[in-house]
Amino acid sequence: MSDQPDESQKTEEATPRKLQESRKKGQVASSQEIKHLFILFGGLVLVALFGPWGAGTMVGGMQGFFTNLHRLPVDGPDLFEQLREAALSIATVLALPLAMLLVLAILSGIMQHGLLFSAEQMKPKIDKISPIAGFKRQFSLKALVEFAKGIVKLGIVGAVLAAILWPKMSGIDQYVGIPLPTLSRQLWELAVLLLAASVAVMVAIAGIDYLYQRYEFLKQQRMTKQEVKDEFKQTEGDPMVKARLRQIRMERAQRRMMADVPKATVVVTNPTHYAVAMRYEPEAMAAPTLIAKGIDTVALRIREVAEEHDIPIVENPPLARTLHAAVDIGQDIPPEHYKAVAEVISFVFRQQNRTVQAPSASRS
Repeated sequence: MSDQPDESQKTEEATPRKLQESRKKGQVASSQEIKHLFILFGGLVLVALFGPWGAGTMVGGMQGFFTNLHRLPVDGPDLFEQLREAALSIATVLALPLAMLLVLAILSGIMQHGLLFSAEQMKPKIDKISPIAGFKRQFSLKALVEFAKGIVKLGIVGAVLAAILWPKMSGIDQYVGIPLPTLSRQLWELAVLLLAASVAVMVAIAGIDYLYQRYEFLKQQRMTKQEVKDEFKQTEGDPMVKARLRQIRMERAQRRMMADVPKATVVVTNPTHYAVAMRYEPEAMAAPTLIAKGIDTVALRIREVAEEHDIPIVENPPLARTLHAAVDIGQDIPPEHYKAVAEVISFVFRQQNRTVQAPSASRS
């Protein structure tokens, strides 16, 4: 059995990471009809703006060749020179249109998916040279859809152009015998009209095709639920691993915190649900510092460590809850809590027969 997931299992929209990886491989939503529209529009602009000049240049350059055609030798440098001048005239006229059409073809791709450089598509692959793979591509459902689209497009454009040309067919005999400048002018006007009609039709066709191509591309990029989960694990990390790492970090932080409890001046409790440990050295510290806190099991452990090291424990439920919620480990006690904390520390100092006063509520 194939390792590729069934298309019916691809129920999830492609993630931005999946689309970015596909873009690196050169896989983007692209419509060839947009490119055809740009090229056709470029042709319209060139014919409309430079048609008379181009026709005049080509006619002028080739007029001498055809006028003296019966006098030209069939060999020798003279014939080569006449052919060179005719080819140069044609190349001069066609150089600008070809360059402009090339630029427009590139711009059509940039407009659809921005600048895209990918060497992935140039890598040799077996399926590109395999006759069996080539046969499957030629007769795949996608190829049949593209063939049907081409037939429909030609039919629509052909019908529009036929509707424009049909009324003019009755007067086609008037073109016989009219001067060449007049004929070229009328043909130029007709060409501009036909190109403008073709561009108008292609705008609608290209718009519809782009929406279809984008839908098909996003459909092909869909992912299974497992692929989404695997990508999440790769980018965000396995949730179980992250939870374990978070637990390890918490355990290490608690161990460091418990190691500081023996340095505390006093531990204030709830008495059992909350516990906060504060350290205050009047000679070295401007205000007491909270060095440990916890609830339930952690609070009980703080009490046990304090008892083991003869750290005074004072029951003051309101103060314990307040400090636990308002102060982080390692932070000084805020001034608004000085009064309550000073009372606790003063009580401890008196019990220890210390004469140094605890911080007053007025200290800032």
